[in-house]
Parts: sequence; structure tokens; C-alpha cells
Amino acid sequence: MPRGRYSLHDTHDHTPLGEEHFHCATGPAGWRYTAQTTRPDGAHAGSVDLTLDDLGRPIRLELHASAWQVRAAALDGVTWVRTDPTGEHAQEGNAPAHTFTGASPAFLVATARLLRLTPGGPATRVRLVAFRPPVLAPLTVDQSWSLLTRTAHPADTGFLPVDNYLVSDLSTGEQHEVHLAGDVVLAAPGIELEDLDTPPSTFG
Repeated sequence: MPRGRYSLHDTHDHTPLGEEHFHCATGPAGWRYTAQTTRPDGAHAGSVDLTLDDLGRPIRLELHASAWQVRAAALDGVTWVRTDPTGEHAQEGNAPAHTFTGASPAFLVATARLLRLTPGGPATRVRLVAFRPPVLAPLTVDQSWSLLTRTAHPADTGFLPVDNYLVSDLSTGEQHEVHLAGDVVLAAPGIELEDLDTPPSTFG
């Protein structure tokens, strides 16, 4: 069960945004990722709890940030309930999207798991609903993902496959690379893996 820490940075000026302390695990029913996020001063900023089924679909998502809360799942596309800071009002939403995204590295793993791309194969278009701190307002985004390479790196447990993805924002044309080893993000814009107590898990 991988357990570790990511540091998060602004992708434009590299300003530190805080850290995400996570653990995740694979199982016969799918994958679960839980994390606590902190601000640069160490204060608690929020939490992430994401569960995927064995096909990579989000069957449960719960996010907290700045007193805002989102509960969501794949249902008739994707469906969510977003609660305001006072807790008095809840807004329901639905979109014909494939999955969710946001600031957490968990969403990169989740999208890759859902798409299951072949190295060197064609790019695949995916529609996502993004929830980003501090207010977790929903935003629908369209991306294109392609798996450029899969290379085997030596590890304590043998060889670990590392996948290099090219991700394109279809509304802006911006492109960036994402490097994943199993269920851990090794490198991505605004994300750095600082500590990892146990090796990444690999999906069957």
C-alpha cells in the first residue's frame, strides 16, 4: 500500500501551494486513494477520498477544501452534490462526462486507469468535470491523452513499468507530460513526489 507525500506548486510561477499526504491501495474491487492536504504554512487545507471500480470508473469521490464539500460518483455520466461553506444549501449537478479531475495527483492516476491506453497508440479524447480548491466549483474540460512510452525501471521488487503520457487541453492547445509508475505520480506539472514509503502498486 503506497504511502507518501507530494508537494504542489503553481504551474505558472512555481509558487508553493502546499502538500498532499496520501496512501492508496489496489484490490480485487478496484483502487482507493485517500489524502490530507496542507497549506505552505502546514495548516490543514482539505482532504481527498476517491474510490474506483475495477474498470477505473469513480464510484465514490469526496473532496473537502475551505469549508466546501463535494460528494460525487459516476451516475448517468457523472453526478455530484456541492455544499456551500454554511452547510445550508446544496447544489446538485450532472454532466455527460467520463470522470473527474482536480488538483490532486489521484486524478491523473484515475484518468490513466480509466483509459487503459496502449503505448504508441492513438490519442483518446476524454471529458472530465474538474473540482479545484479553494471553492471546488465544477468546470467541464476536454482533454486528449496518449501513452507515448512504457519503460521498465529496476526496483527492489523487480522491474517497475513507468508510463509517459502526453496530455493536451483541447480548449487551449496546451500540452504537458505525466509520468506514472503504477498508482503513483512520478512527475507532472505542479506536482513533485517528495517521499514514498513503499513501492507503487501495479494494476492487473
